[in-house]
Amino acid sequence: MDSPQILQFVDETVYTKTGKHLNNLQRRIIAGILNRQRYADVAETYAYSAKHVKKASYELLQILSEVFGEQVKKSNLESVLERHINLNITTLGNNNTFKNSNKINYVNNCSNPSTPTPDKTQPETPDLQEENQNQTKIETIHRLRQFGLNDEQIAEALNLPLDVVKSMD
Repeated sequence: MDSPQILQFVDETVYTKTGKHLNNLQRRIIAGILNRQRYADVAETYAYSAKHVKKASYELLQILSEVFGEQVKKSNLESVLERHINLNITTLGNNNTFKNSNKINYVNNCSNPSTPTPDKTQPETPDLQEENQNQTKIETIHRLRQFGLNDEQIAEALNLPLDVVKSMD
């Protein structure tokens, strides 16, 4: 998983819990920590004072501790994020939906939707239910590939045979 996706995950999780998005400095601090930069390096790169970055980092780590329900420090940020991202992937695989408040959303920027919007006034037929489940699996596999997971990891997370995952292109 690369930095933009991690930052999106953290921003969405923080927003879900606090109603506030990360600001530019907070995003830069997280990226700096993940790239093993010192606070002074982050400050110099983005023209902040080292004291300001250190104070903002302390406040950010407190927010992340509350959001993730465990103490978050510069030294353990990467492992905390990895755990929570994997928790969401596992939750997705077991339930086909996220049951907790942390979500990884799929955004389709195409002008034409890939599947028609179902008519909510009509009951779903078993065929339509199966088609919707298959479309959800395809979209989920595609999204997990975007997050850098390989087919074996996706198959394990979604509890699907590897050949099924490999056939979804």
